[in-house]
Amino acid sequence: MTDGRDDIDDSFEDEDFEDAAEEAAEGSEDGAEDEDGEEDGTVQGAGIELPPLVSMPEHPRCGFVALVGAPNAGKSTLLNAMIGSKVSIVSPKVQTTRTRVLGITIEGDSQLIFVDTPGIFKPKRRLDRAMVAAAWQGADDADVIGVLYDVSRRGIDDDTRSIVARLKEQGRQAILILNKIDLVKRDVLLGIADEFQQSGVFTDIFMVSASTEDGVAHLRKFLAERLPEGPWHFPEDQISDMPMRLLAAEITREKLFLQLHQELPYSATVETETWEEFDDGSVKISQVIFVQRESQKAIVLGKGGQRIKSLGQSARGELQKMLERRVHLILFVKVREGWVDDPERYSAWGLDFGAS
Repeated sequence: MTDGRDDIDDSFEDEDFEDAAEEAAEGSEDGAEDEDGEEDGTVQGAGIELPPLVSMPEHPRCGFVALVGAPNAGKSTLLNAMIGSKVSIVSPKVQTTRTRVLGITIEGDSQLIFVDTPGIFKPKRRLDRAMVAAAWQGADDADVIGVLYDVSRRGIDDDTRSIVARLKEQGRQAILILNKIDLVKRDVLLGIADEFQQSGVFTDIFMVSASTEDGVAHLRKFLAERLPEGPWHFPEDQISDMPMRLLAAEITREKLFLQLHQELPYSATVETETWEEFDDGSVKISQVIFVQRESQKAIVLGKGGQRIKSLGQSARGELQKMLERRVHLILFVKVREGWVDDPERYSAWGLDFGAS
């Protein structure tokens, strides 16, 4: 097992740091690792918090909304639009969401708890089976199920048809969310909606563009009215239950796929090793990118370490925006053969290693 520490200087420094700090107070200096590679500092998970606080209403509503669909239907983009902040990874590559992510938002007297599930498809590998099992578990536990479909595909794909068929077999009803409506003409949309409506599964149909947020507010208001009466499950200012260290790793993993979507397969993951907070409010985050082969490590590092520096700068910029503080981000690359069959990884993601 090897890592990138011995082979190449994989730290990075933003040349525009001083200017950015003066102009927006959002700049950051890169932290440096000790010579022995050891860091102390504890890591604490915490939900993301955003102001303002709102009081518990007299007649509150609260419930779970599961967003399901074929891979790359736009579930994560819609979730982020619903919440108003990034809580789930977004990438052009399919199957970037590996675990169920809770996104939480308030609409009127209702607290909506969204479950962004992995895409549902015909599984071939252990990881695929675990992801699909997690998706269906999220749907089974939800008060409302929203099936997303990417209308730019034109024809209804087999994965989506399988989802509709399973819901029909279970006697479950759902709402249909036609996404990416900005990419097709109205007559095409109406034809797709009519074909779905004939299944008898859908009570309501919504047409949205998650990327432009067209129709999102109307959908959110509708869902708020459909939730059962009951107290809110989370504090009013919490927008996710994902631990901060895990969300930080997901941000870096997103940037990894965005920059290397052609060269790098899905056999890569990111873990946050340490999270150290300082008196000046800044935080030092040390992360490891795990790949399965030496050739993949070379791709991530890039010539002269340029790729990992670019990746680190991009991830750090988004982390600073999200955390609203200075971030020292340190990235390393390690080869861990067979990590996709490691039970500990599945446990960390909240997936069932033995899913069939």
